[in-house]
Amino acid sequence: MALKSTIFKAEVQLADIDHGCYTNLSLTLARHPSETDERMLVRLAALALNAHEVQDLCGGDARIAFGAGLSSPDEPDVLLQDYTGRTRLWIEVGQPDEKALSKACSKADAVRVYAYGPAAELWWRAAGGKLARLDRLGVWRIPADQAQALAPLAERGMQLQATVQEGQLTLSSSTASVTLEPARWK
Repeated sequence: MALKSTIFKAEVQLADIDHGCYTNLSLTLARHPSETDERMLVRLAALALNAHEVQDLCGGDARIAFGAGLSSPDEPDVLLQDYTGRTRLWIEVGQPDEKALSKACSKADAVRVYAYGPAAELWWRAAGGKLARLDRLGVWRIPADQAQALAPLAERGMQLQATVQEGQLTLSSSTASVTLEPARWK
């Protein structure tokens, strides 16, 4: 019998000072059996870093949500889709392959990758040259130690504060606080 995803709920109070976006997000995260708490929270961080695009790209006429992720490799980890059905932003976390990113660039107006973990540097050295030709693609690196520090924030019912200021994201719960400083590679 196949293992089922574990459902997590997150109430996130977002204050994106950089973009003037202040909102409360009620999120449901399905953690695939092979997904770690670290990866799940990197997905949440990517959503928080890009939530302002609902207003900035779509004038509020869109929704940003988690995709099917690991259980459907042809879907993004985070998706911003306007109400006409147009995919405005496709977000992947980890180290996706070039073919998958090329395909995503053909389906979306913009694609963003948040690479993290100890293998991120090696992935970028191997894939960076090939990915340079994808003009719709942006790639950021989240330092491995910062991504790992996210894991303790994972709870089945999370109450989080997210603050984006000067390009940094701080995620805080009642017990811990983690600051991410994504660095742009492309």
